[in-house]
Amino acid sequence: MTAARDGTHLEPGGSWRSFWLVAAALAVLLVLDAVLPGPDVPALLWVLFGVLVLGGVGAGCVSARRIWTVRVDGRGEDAALTVGRDRLPLAEVDADHLRAVVAGTAGVDAGAPLLGGGWSVPKGRTGLPLRRTDGQTLLVPTRAPQTLAAVILRAHPTAAGPTDTPGRVEP
Repeated sequence: MTAARDGTHLEPGGSWRSFWLVAAALAVLLVLDAVLPGPDVPALLWVLFGVLVLGGVGAGCVSARRIWTVRVDGRGEDAALTVGRDRLPLAEVDADHLRAVVAGTAGVDAGAPLLGGGWSVPKGRTGLPLRRTDGQTLLVPTRAPQTLAAVILRAHPTAAGPTDTPGRVEP
């Protein structure tokens, strides 16, 4: 997760850790096959097994990163929350409801859809409830709901902050 002062936030949807663990396990098995006495497994089977297993694990890693990556970009009117292919302009988010969620006085409606799609919040994540200005409630899958809520509130168009327009200085 990365958060910057300019209102950007990036939470990767998945990691390559499982890919590298499986690759290391296959490498250990390959070395044991070469070192231990007895008949060796044919090289074609090692290649086929390695490609199939690593390809399946790699496809899972890539799809998790594409589908569940949470990103907040911009500030003010141009700010948007993106989860996978779903993009929600922050101007459509009810900031007062989000402040109430952070304070613990508001929650989510039963059956609220998941931003990014899916049936349920992925393993290891929490659903941050967001209410749109039209009244619809959404869940945002995140590992750090407090951090994401703070970033959304800082980047929201109603947030008080510095502007790029020059002001008048009194003598």
